[in-house]
Amino acid sequence: MAKPSKVNKILKAIHNALAGLHKALFNLVLTFFEELNKRIRARVLLYFMEKETGEHVKTLIKVFKYVILPVSLFYVLLDFFLFGENAVDSMLWGILTFIYSNFLPDLPSICRRKRNDGTKKDLAWYKKYALLLFAPFFIWALFSGTQLKWKTYETFHNFKSLTIYAGFLCALGFVFMYPPFTIADLTELISVPLYGVIGYLTHLKVDRIL
Repeated sequence: MAKPSKVNKILKAIHNALAGLHKALFNLVLTFFEELNKRIRARVLLYFMEKETGEHVKTLIKVFKYVILPVSLFYVLLDFFLFGENAVDSMLWGILTFIYSNFLPDLPSICRRKRNDGTKKDLAWYKKYALLLFAPFFIWALFSGTQLKWKTYETFHNFKSLTIYAGFLCALGFVFMYPPFTIADLTELISVPLYGVIGYLTHLKVDRIL
């Protein structure tokens, strides 16, 4: 059994790592959204962006510490001891999906109309949700100098958007896996969408949608 002093050192190391992650993630996300707002000429105050980013990053780290980390360890151990599979790779993809999903609802804001006053017709449903599901491509186009013409009143801060996103992640899993599926394969198929749903729900929680 580890000595108390050694346990304290391990816990302190974990705390310092999470604190470093918090600071790095905050700076990265804030810088990204600052540049994004310049690109779309949004008049969002720096104070508001700092406050919003701080709330989301703080909650993300908290959920990661108390939910994602224990679940990830359990998932890897379960797959190893029950199925003899190494699930570390899918766990890492899941954690990345969790972090990405936590900020995803705000990414389509580059194509958002300010309000629905009935004067302009909204985008077709498949175009609206393409903005959500393929947000990185639209942002890449924006930073590449392409003028984005698609505009929508949809905010994507709702359970309908979450459900569509979860279905999309499940579909992606089937695309990259081939039958016949083993039970271990099914756990991997379920794990990434689950990480994504938790990340999306975390965002909705911070924005008081839940």
